[in-house]
Amino acid sequence: MTTEKSVRHILSLSGGKDSTALAIYMRDRVPNMEYIFHDTGKELPDTLDYIERLESYLGTRVVRTTTRETFDDVLRTKGGMLPSNKRRWCTELLKLKPFEVYVGDESCINYVGIRADEDRVGYVSHKPNIKAVFPFREDGIDYEGVVRILDDAGLGLPPYTDWGRTRSGCFFCFYQQKIEWVRLKQHYPDLFEEAKAYEKPNRVNGQLFYWGDEPLEDLERPERMAEIEENWRKVQERKRARRPNRPLVSVLAGLDLDDGPRNGCLICQL
Repeated sequence: MTTEKSVRHILSLSGGKDSTALAIYMRDRVPNMEYIFHDTGKELPDTLDYIERLESYLGTRVVRTTTRETFDDVLRTKGGMLPSNKRRWCTELLKLKPFEVYVGDESCINYVGIRADEDRVGYVSHKPNIKAVFPFREDGIDYEGVVRILDDAGLGLPPYTDWGRTRSGCFFCFYQQKIEWVRLKQHYPDLFEEAKAYEKPNRVNGQLFYWGDEPLEDLERPERMAEIEENWRKVQERKRARRPNRPLVSVLAGLDLDDGPRNGCLICQL
């Protein structure tokens, strides 16, 4: 029989606003909480900086979990086949597997940062020793509540939102919008070049895989980048016309940070 003392309390961080706010929210509620971050080695510098700032606030270390196999190791075993929304091996092998290895066979309560205003399930392990709980949903905390928690703690939103990115996760995440690729090119050209270098014929059948539906080599052409930015601007104008009561933080940042249901690997993007 498992006693309460033997149950581990674990909160997985992505470097995003929701899991960060949840860590702040739970700090004094669960004193023996373990905070972990699944580092793929392909994270944005902004994300790593945000995790370090959170550590200072929590007054405890965030454990970085990794696997023996790096992204490039796994990519070689996949014959150069890049991950996509239909083949999310990066999530499975570089996020979920390290989490379950870290937990092992011990009983664990996993704290997940899904908000009260979201209609989704989130990552739930199939291992019987891991139980997921959703404090924000249970306590009625929505998007504005998350922003308030971050502001009150002095952390604010993740720094990558300052230059137009809406998600944490790897810098080459295939769930990025085209405008986010443009902003990556503008703010981290070295990382954009690294992502572009992965778009090459694989060694199995010579098929060429892209991160999205067009090569980054085409997307980075000045006229194409200008077109993407103009299309994005028009979409934002239409959204503002439909949603006059957007949160002030989104208006000030020029972003639509909370645009309905989010696509993405939930353990990466919360």
